[in-house]
Amino acid sequence: MSTAKKQYKRVTTKSLIDMKVHGEKIAMITAYDYTMAKVVDNTGIDVILVGDSASNVMAGHETTLPITLDQMIYHASAVVRAIKRALIVVDLPFGTYQGDSRKALESAIRIMKESGGHAVKLEGGSEISESISRILTAGIPVMGHLGLTPQSIYKFGTYTVRAKETAEAEKLLEDAKLLEKLGCFALVLEKVPADLAAKVAKSLTIPVIGIGAGSVVDGQVLVMHDMLGITHEFNPRFLRRYLNMYEQMTNAFSQYVADVKSLDFPNEEEQY
Repeated sequence: MSTAKKQYKRVTTKSLIDMKVHGEKIAMITAYDYTMAKVVDNTGIDVILVGDSASNVMAGHETTLPITLDQMIYHASAVVRAIKRALIVVDLPFGTYQGDSRKALESAIRIMKESGGHAVKLEGGSEISESISRILTAGIPVMGHLGLTPQSIYKFGTYTVRAKETAEAEKLLEDAKLLEKLGCFALVLEKVPADLAAKVAKSLTIPVIGIGAGSVVDGQVLVMHDMLGITHEFNPRFLRRYLNMYEQMTNAFSQYVADVKSLDFPNEEEQY
């Protein structure tokens, strides 16, 4: 017999833990601006990630590396003003936390104070443990991120699936357990084998949210522009497109241009 899911008026880090305990999957998506975040928040989404993927889909960079802390705060501030229910997690961008825990804390504090976000996300395991610990001492919730870590793309040299080999898989599991021990409230696993992701999820008490990590995890995250079909060149196996907005928008813009050129727009009812 199924039981009714708890209705969360406002999603918190504790809410996500409760969802895992009760077997309710967590729905997470990216957003970068007020208008889209407001639409998403009204759908019952649990977590909005203000991702450094804004570097790609909003600014047109090839990687996530160029986006700055100021730019992340700008995007996060817009999202925060839109939401009433979802938990907002903000990516710490490349160069703001690696190798310097004091700088990591300063970066996280700026995000929390200047954007109003609810938590930060960092990529990496044991190598950034000091930064995570220092951020947590300030009472700032931290979400971890393991597997494919886009900020390390030049180290790996490819966006291929991670942790297929035994040694890397074992390290990933060790890092996941470490992140939980340090105090992270949740973990993103990106582009890892489904059986490994399932093993990690079952080994942790904190929620594991997957992207290209199979179905036996505690939730899923997608980039908004990808799942809406606004971007159309990116076609990984894990991506399900719920709309083809690239085609729909192209048709709409083309029709607008044609209507203006032909004097069809505006018509008599569309003027004062």
